[in-house]
Parts: sequence; C-alpha cells; structure tokens
Amino acid sequence: MYGDNKKDIGNMGFREDFLWGVATSAYQIEGAQNKLNKGLSIWDVYVRENNKIYDGHTGDIACNHIQTYKEDVKMMKDMGIKSYRFSIDWSRVIPDGYGNVNEEGMAFYDSLINELVKAQIEPCITLYHWELPYEIYKKGGWLNEDIVQWFGRYAGIIAERFSDRVKFFFTMNEPQCFIGLGYLNGVHAPGLKVNLRDTFEMAHNVMKAHGRAVQMIREKSKRDVLVGYAPTCGMTYPYSNSKEDIEATRKVMFSIPEADNWTWNISWWSDPVILGKYPEEGLMKYEQYLPKITEEDMKLISEPIDIYGQNIYNGRCIRMGEDGRPVDVKRKDGYARTANNWPVTPECLYWGPKFLYERYKKPIYITENGMSAHDVISKDSHVHDDARIEFTRKYLSELKKASEDGVDIRGYFHWSLMDNFEWDKGYSERFGLVYVDYETQQRVLKDSAYWYKDVIKNNGNNL
Repeated sequence: MYGDNKKDIGNMGFREDFLWGVATSAYQIEGAQNKLNKGLSIWDVYVRENNKIYDGHTGDIACNHIQTYKEDVKMMKDMGIKSYRFSIDWSRVIPDGYGNVNEEGMAFYDSLINELVKAQIEPCITLYHWELPYEIYKKGGWLNEDIVQWFGRYAGIIAERFSDRVKFFFTMNEPQCFIGLGYLNGVHAPGLKVNLRDTFEMAHNVMKAHGRAVQMIREKSKRDVLVGYAPTCGMTYPYSNSKEDIEATRKVMFSIPEADNWTWNISWWSDPVILGKYPEEGLMKYEQYLPKITEEDMKLISEPIDIYGQNIYNGRCIRMGEDGRPVDVKRKDGYARTANNWPVTPECLYWGPKFLYERYKKPIYITENGMSAHDVISKDSHVHDDARIEFTRKYLSELKKASEDGVDIRGYFHWSLMDNFEWDKGYSERFGLVYVDYETQQRVLKDSAYWYKDVIKNNGNNL
C-alpha cells in the first residue's frame, strides 16, 4: 500500500513521499452553472434567495475553472504542486442525483484528470463537498434514507470511470458543516433550521451514505485505491506540557457538546466510521433525539477506510483547572486572527494530529489548512501576502514536529489553490495562494505561492 514504509516516519521531518497539495471545491471555482447539461444543486438555488450571500454574490461564474482548467493545471505544475484535491459536483455528473449520467459533465472531469496526470500531479477526488442535487433535496435530501443508495451509486460511477487514474478518494467533506450550517443554523444551503431530531437522522444517513460509498468504490474501482473521509472540527492544544494539561486537552477535544450545538465535534462523526460505534457520552446526552440505530447500520458506517483526512484551521487552549476539570484559557488581548476573525493557533497542527492518531490509528492527511485575507495587487503588480506566509510557516512547522514525533502524517493540502467563492461570504475573503481578478479572470501568483513552491522543493526542511 502507498507509503507504508515506516522508516520514513519519525525524527526525519516529513516522509520522502509526503503529498504536498492544494485543495478546491467544485461550486467554489467551477462556474458554468447552466452549462454542460448540469443539474441544479442546493447552492445554485440558495444563492438566489434574498440577503443570503454577501452582496448578492453567486458561484455562477466563480473562477471559471470549467473554461480555464488547463491553464490552472499548468499553473499548479509551475508551482511545484504534487497533488490536487478537488470535488466532483454530483449535480454536474448526475443532474437529478439518481437518474441518467450526464456524459458532458463526466467528460470535463475526465479531461481535468488527464491534464493532472500529464502534469504528474496526483488527483484526489472528494465525492461530496456540499453540492447536493436539488432534485434529491426536493425528495427529502439527507432526511430520505434512499440517499444512502443514491450516493453509493454515484460513488460507484465515479470510481468506475476514474479509478484507472485516481488513487485517492475522499467520501465526505466536513459533514459537521453541511449539516450544522445548512440545517441547524441555516446560514448555508439549503438555509433551514430544522428540529434536532431531524438533524440527527440526517447525520445518521450521512454516515450510512459514507459507508455505502466506501463499499461501491471498492467494488467498482479498476485497481487498488485509497479511500478516506475528511471531517473537520476545532482542535485543542494544552496550555503547558504538564501531564494534567495534556490530559485535560485530550478530554475536551473528544468531548460531546450540548444538543443545541451538537454538530461541532469530532467523536460523533469519526468514532462510528473508524471505531464502529457512536460515543457513549453522545448516546446518553442525545438519547431523546436519536433515530433507531441498528447493528447493520454500524457495520455499514464502519466499512474500513485506508486514510483519515482532517480539515484544521484553529483551536482552543486548554488547561486543567484547580477543581480537576478542564478549562479554556482566555486568549490574550489583541491576539492574532485572520480576516474572517479566526484565531491564529499553529499549535493545533501539532496536537490535533497527535490526538487523532492516538485515537484512530489511521494515516493522516491534512485535507484543508489556510487563512483568509483581504489581499490586493500592489503597485508593482505583485501580491505581497507576508501574513499568509508566516501563518503557513508556523502551522507547517508544528505539523513537521508532529511527524518527527511519530505521528503518521502523509500529506498536506493548502486551502486554497486560488481565491474563490467563500460560501455565505461570497468573494469578500481570499484564501488562495493565487489571486483571482473576478472581472477579468486573471490569475496572479501571490508571494505565498512562490514560498510554498520552495517548501515543496525542500520537502519542508527549510521551514
């Protein structure tokens, strides 16, 4: 299996076959909303609802990647990128989500993958980065148990078509977000605030759909592939290296929140997938909201995966309180934060993977990490994003330390390759290594892109 040579792990920085990458998602960059016979997704509809998205922005054009993908791949090659994680838009390849396959949509992804292979860039497919077909939504979406089979069929179609060139498949991206923000808080598509009982049933169907997708990828793939999963959550890191603070931090990281904010946690979304069971604390705390959970369900949900992705951006500092209970450490006044007000906490890229590897014992890929900024093109026609360079340097240094300490970390995907449609924030924030002028679609490599190229060339030994 890929990268199983243990001599590459520990005391040597990043492994020799470390996968240095960038990530995007379909709706955020592709554009071509009404082209190539694409069906509607929930985001296509949601952005047209009044006052939902910053300044009325939509992803109709976005970065026009459908038209510029060849240039974008060449740009990645010039940046020294080793791997590209992108999502397939379910509604582009199966317009209603469950019926006929759209060959025009499939042909685009065929061509994209061919360009990546030609450029010697490893393609990594994410099957679901929130592009739920609208027709499936009208049939109940994640509340309809039939979605388990629909998603499985879709996964099988993708695997059968692309597995001859694609080795890495991630099933779901951030279920915490698309259920929590889409159906609990209502700030993302489809913009609903449903009752708690329904959100738990949706989540259970998401878990089952993941498992069915794993089965179908295995069944339909033309060669051995690596199947993974890419959840997210805020990490935790200890105030000190004392045993007490570390234990308190570990406890908080895998704790179960109260029901009104239940989606934002690791254990409920990862324990079933990897350990084959929901956490006992959650089963007790959420008992009144839970659907029927069967042994057959758990067997499906825990279909074995090969790799574990985690999207990590920031974390909370924790110490052990005098009463023996963990407590949050208040951030100092004027603490560093990104343009979207997220705290800058590089320590979470050491402690997060460390705790995750201890608990789940799966090879780890950081499937997203990056920062938003309000970048501008300077008078010299360059984009000087020193803050992003320092942010990424500090985070990667912590990740490198984790690798040196024996955590099996096999890849890092910077979010994002280029500035794009940032969901409810529209185009008001920029996460990219590449600046995008949305009017002209001009790409400008930021200083951080050149810096990242150098990091890749040196396998992180120059951090």
